[in-house]
Amino acid sequence: MNRRPKLIATDLDGTIVANYGEISQRTINVFKQAHEIGIEIFFVTGRPPRWMPEIKDAFGIGSAICGNGAMLYDLHEGKVLEEWLVSVDAQLEAVKRLRFSIPEVSFSVESADYFHREKTYIPRWDVGLDNVGVEQIEEIMTSPALKLLARCSAQELSSDEMLAIAHRELDGLVTVTHSNPHDSLLEISALGVSKGSTLAKMAERLGISAEDSVAFGDNPNDFSMLAWAGRSYAMADGHPDAMIYAKNIAPAHTDDGVAIILEELLQLPA
Repeated sequence: MNRRPKLIATDLDGTIVANYGEISQRTINVFKQAHEIGIEIFFVTGRPPRWMPEIKDAFGIGSAICGNGAMLYDLHEGKVLEEWLVSVDAQLEAVKRLRFSIPEVSFSVESADYFHREKTYIPRWDVGLDNVGVEQIEEIMTSPALKLLARCSAQELSSDEMLAIAHRELDGLVTVTHSNPHDSLLEISALGVSKGSTLAKMAERLGISAEDSVAFGDNPNDFSMLAWAGRSYAMADGHPDAMIYAKNIAPAHTDDGVAIILEELLQLPA
């Protein structure tokens, strides 16, 4: 492919957002340059909307797909545009199956405007947002959800070990993935919903093919997106399995790997 892409899709954390929460000026500059020459920009993340203001402030451009593909979000107006949610029945059945297969597991559930957890679920990022918790998550499963989260709070199992069990137990019921191999956390979406599926839908609406798209990511929740895009890059410091799905490898995110690749791609003819 010797032409520059028409669409750039990137994960955030561990891809263009460093683990200490910063986005380099080099990264911001190259995304703004791409936007100025007419390339569509999609920030495709597992984050809920409440974690997106810093992305709006940093870039001031682009579209957002949140919740691992479960939500199309207007980054600039702060509005949910479309959602593909986990039904109550699917939530309840997933919890039932995981409680049986991973006895140590605890749960939380989130939507655009709420986060609820069990008392045994220890949050890492939403500390204080829901500081009471419920005994059993089933108590508050009364409406479709953006994501169901399953955690081994004492880290009895790794995220990869949990994912292997969940793939077996939840096949055909929901989509299950994770975004951090060190956090003992699963992220569960509606069946068929993923970063890749929603990105493909948005590209089709814009009349842009997979071949004219480039994607960047680092963890299992990015694999569908990396597999879809005609050009895709796994971060060198990401999950080792990402290289199975991506066509190429980008330098580490701490070395501005995405910016390095995009600076090269933007030099290609339109």
